[in-house]
Amino acid sequence: MKYLFRSLLLLWLLAAIPAVAQPGAGGRQGRMSQLENAKIAYITEKISLTQDQAQRFWPVYNEFTAKRRDLNRRMRETRTNDPDALSEAQVKESLTQALALRQQEVNLEKEYFDKFQKVLNIRQVGKLYQAERQFTKEVIRRVADHRGGPPTTPGTSD
Repeated sequence: MKYLFRSLLLLWLLAAIPAVAQPGAGGRQGRMSQLENAKIAYITEKISLTQDQAQRFWPVYNEFTAKRRDLNRRMRETRTNDPDALSEAQVKESLTQALALRQQEVNLEKEYFDKFQKVLNIRQVGKLYQAERQFTKEVIRRVADHRGGPPTTPGTSD
């Protein structure tokens, strides 16, 4: 019964994903909140979190994703669309900053790999990374399908 409820909740939340692609559907914050709830349900299901693990895992994971999101924002800020508009010194500085941020991202991944192992078993940690990739792929596929984007190639894997 518990499995059935979790599966139905997961299906309901994943059905809400196309709303993310709809302009004006509940505002950006509402759509992002729906997406985050769907991700929580998806990851919880895929890595088989117990209630005790979930209470300890989600604060750590949320901290990790906030730090990773900040690094990604900073990486986007260092990118330039037109390197020809910059001096060579500016291009070098931009690329150096991007590399430093990528290194910070690797360091963050290592740090939280260790933290996740304090809450999850190693198999669950592996499933976590896989679930993140699968969830992202599914969201991209559904948004592209909803917007009439290019069809995805069936049968592709990670």
